[in-house]
Amino acid sequence: MSEPFTVDVPVRFRDLDPLNHVNHAVYASYLETARVDYLEDVVGIPDDDFSFVVANLEIEYERPIVAGDDPTVALWVSGLGDSSCTMTYEIRVDGDVAATAETTMVHIDPETKRPSSLPPEVRAPVCEYEGLEEQASTQS
Repeated sequence: MSEPFTVDVPVRFRDLDPLNHVNHAVYASYLETARVDYLEDVVGIPDDDFSFVVANLEIEYERPIVAGDDPTVALWVSGLGDSSCTMTYEIRVDGDVAATAETTMVHIDPETKRPSSLPPEVRAPVCEYEGLEEQASTQS
């Protein structure tokens, strides 16, 4: 694997609960920001052309993110199936892991709205960036 793709995400006032902790649901938004940047920067897909849906999302919270923190999201592709892509994340603050997460994304055919194979223009740049073999795994 290459170095993880990283994105700095700002803590906005609206992200905070009354105790000045980032609300647990906002962590998913931080993951989304990193995922969108990855697809734009690595794959070259503008955000209005995404043909992916999130099929699964898991987050494990390690420590709170609070007002004044400067979180960074690191992500890497941990699995490629025929129609799916699994991304693994770490949300870090000052080098400490605040949360770990994983999403499974499924490629959707824009016309049929059904799962479809990852096109070569998606698979090839991901495999190149991640140092993965360019073949589908048994995961779908």
